[in-house]
Amino acid sequence: MDKDNIIVNKSKKFAVRIVKLSRYLQEEKREFVLSKQLLRSGTSIGANVKEAIRGQSRADFNAKMNIALKESSETEYWLEILHETNYLTDSEFESIYSDSKEIIRILMSIVKNSRVR
Repeated sequence: MDKDNIIVNKSKKFAVRIVKLSRYLQEEKREFVLSKQLLRSGTSIGANVKEAIRGQSRADFNAKMNIALKESSETEYWLEILHETNYLTDSEFESIYSDSKEIIRILMSIVKNSRVR
């Protein structure tokens, strides 16, 4: 079931990128505080999506997807801060930021459509 689920796949791939980015920021840029915040929020997206998929009820599903959306917004914020403080170059930022925006769009659609039912 999960392998055909777009948000599960995209959020997991995004989490892997976030882990690698966090490692890069710590090892190459010697930045530890923001990279930990980014790691926490960026990997939490997929974890909450997975929890939502296995939710006990529609309310549980909605709650976890809303949390995933909030974590996505927080991740977007940390990426912007890292870019604006020159820890990320324009190309590094644009590459991962576009993935972040796509995940937010998907989650917003899921959250919106799950309320309608």
